[in-house]
This record gives sequence, C-alpha cells and structure tokens, in this order.
Amino acid sequence: MKKLLTLAVSLFVLTIASVQAQRQVWVEMEEFHKVMGATFHPAEEGRLDPIKTRSGEMLEKAKAWKRSEAPAGYDKNAVNGSLKDLVKGARKLDKMVKEKASDEAITAQLTKLHDIFHEIMDHARKKST
Repeated sequence: MKKLLTLAVSLFVLTIASVQAQRQVWVEMEEFHKVMGATFHPAEEGRLDPIKTRSGEMLEKAKAWKRSEAPAGYDKNAVNGSLKDLVKGARKLDKMVKEKASDEAITAQLTKLHDIFHEIMDHARKKST
C-alpha cells in the first residue's frame, strides 16, 4: 500500500511539473506584447503618438525576442522565420517613424507587425501529444 501511495504522489508531482512547464512565460514575447498593445490599440483609434515615441523600443524588444531561448512549452523553430520578419518589420517601422512617413503608412506597417505577432503567438506553443 505504501508503494502505491508513493507511486500516486510521484505521478501527481510529475503531472503538476509538466503543466507548470507548459505554462512558462516566454519573457521576451511578453515584453514585446506590452509594447505592441500600448501602441497598436491607440493607433486603431487614430492616435499614433505612442508608436511614434516607442518605435525604437519596439525594435529592441523584437530583436531581444528573436535572440532569446524559448522556454519549455514553446517551439522557437516553428516561428524563427516569423521572428525574422518581425525584426525586419520593426526596423522598417522605426525608420518610417524617424523619417516622418505619413500616418497612413505608419499605421499600415504597424498593422502588418501586429499580424506577424499574432501569427507567432498562434504557432509558438508546442502542440500537446
């Protein structure tokens, strides 16, 4: 009976550890998400000051995310190409802001980045088997 109880407790602990590993946060992804949320949603309402003041920060967060190691529960290989596109797009957006591109052009580029971000989010999590 004692062995059965030990086995049950061990399986429970392993299950909890597995669930926690799958719920780990990809810190760099969350840091990028904070900047995206703080700039994209105001842009949807026609307010571009947030992206105009934070485009360089967005680029740095994209670069950091691309360089980072994915925690357990994420598959960086599945999104490497999209992360490259994210950095490239963020670099383009930052340049557009610095060169004072039109609000329409900045909004269009930010929207492209937002779409890439969601594509990464949709494919980054490892599929449960």
